[in-house]
Amino acid sequence: MRITILGAGRCVTGSKFLLQWKKFNTLIDCGLFQGRKKLRLRNWSPFPHPADDINAMVLTHAHIDHTGYLPRLVRQGFNGPIYCTPPTRNLLRVLLPDSAHIQEEEARYANKKGFSKHSPALPLYRQADARAALKLLEPVPFGEDVELHPGIRFRFHRQGHILGAAAIELETKVSGGERKSLYFSGDVGRHGVPILRDPEPYPGSDVLFLESTYGNRLHQPEDPRVQLIKEISKGFKRGGVILIPAFAVDRTQELLYMLHGLMADGDLPTLPLFLDSPMAIEATALYTRCISEHDPEMQHFFSEQINPIFPPNLEVSPTSRDSRRLNDIRGPAIIISASGMASGGRVLHHLKLRLPDRRNTVLFVGYQANGTRGRRLIEGEPEVKIHGQMIPVKAHIAQISGLSAHADAEELLMWLSRRDRDPEKVVLVHGEFPAQEALAERLKNELGWDCVIPEIGDTLEFW
Repeated sequence: MRITILGAGRCVTGSKFLLQWKKFNTLIDCGLFQGRKKLRLRNWSPFPHPADDINAMVLTHAHIDHTGYLPRLVRQGFNGPIYCTPPTRNLLRVLLPDSAHIQEEEARYANKKGFSKHSPALPLYRQADARAALKLLEPVPFGEDVELHPGIRFRFHRQGHILGAAAIELETKVSGGERKSLYFSGDVGRHGVPILRDPEPYPGSDVLFLESTYGNRLHQPEDPRVQLIKEISKGFKRGGVILIPAFAVDRTQELLYMLHGLMADGDLPTLPLFLDSPMAIEATALYTRCISEHDPEMQHFFSEQINPIFPPNLEVSPTSRDSRRLNDIRGPAIIISASGMASGGRVLHHLKLRLPDRRNTVLFVGYQANGTRGRRLIEGEPEVKIHGQMIPVKAHIAQISGLSAHADAEELLMWLSRRDRDPEKVVLVHGEFPAQEALAERLKNELGWDCVIPEIGDTLEFW
């Protein structure tokens, strides 16, 4: 069999791995490229394999950099089953139409304001394409074996990270009837964080595809609650708005959980709190309903009739009109809006309004990929381009890394430590090259594993 790296090769986005046997092809993940323009342009390039020649797809989780290309691939002719966990299916019912809506709105806004180089500006795909992709979803519970093709089967393992996130263990027959296994880590979650159950440990496999987003870094040892108290208290004293760009899925819910607790305990003043993201609003409702995926603490709260991710002072802004009303908020107040890397969505309108004012705070609560506005802001650029305009950066810019949903380098080693056997080959994906080099060195020195770090377009052959 052959595996071609179509995304997440020496970068953290666009996760796509094409697995090819003699008479069967499947795709692991179908993500959108985000971040640097050079990567984003790949979303518009012809797909390097005929879409109608892919027989099936298996998804690790719902994040757009793992699923956001689905509607475009379906538009190009893919019509096979798309396997995912039940919570992932529920999230995709929110995320994919929202992604299409954002692209349609941004194309419409670019045409209205005339800042696009293309005339007319077009969306990558439309909501009709997203609806067509959703019809192909086939939910599969964690731990249940599914036969993809005679001699090829897979199962999902719970991975934490976000609601429904999974690792994929795939077994295939090779010549002589022997069975070999491949393990795709997806994004590895963290232990002991609020809301979701911990990831299941890596059991061992013949080949391991391992994410490496934080392969050269450790999360700050300081409790993120302490960091939140510090940054929000400083923002409160400035009297302005504290704008938090946050990923709509998991980061927003964890943030609401912490803010609720800190305000209820008196560690923070009970500030007006606004959630301005239709996707985050719906995702929060989904997190509330998926009680079987909650950790014991969350289940205890719900048994006491307390919803810890929907504070009583929270107001939601589901419509564009509701969002525009937030322009009149002068603070102190907190606005949470997507996207988390300031790469699109409603947060851009808030940034245009709030960045030029020194009283305001922009607080990032997660990883900022190379080339994104979020990365440029935390690196101290004096102005950023939004909707064709250069916006001066006068607001206070801060970042909290302890809220990341990704395991850091130490946590990855811990996740690997309970394996029953060592892999014969490790393929590092979904990370920037320096992080991958550092993780490869650790795996070699501490575990004796040799790693491959493929680039986009590379093909690996097995058995």
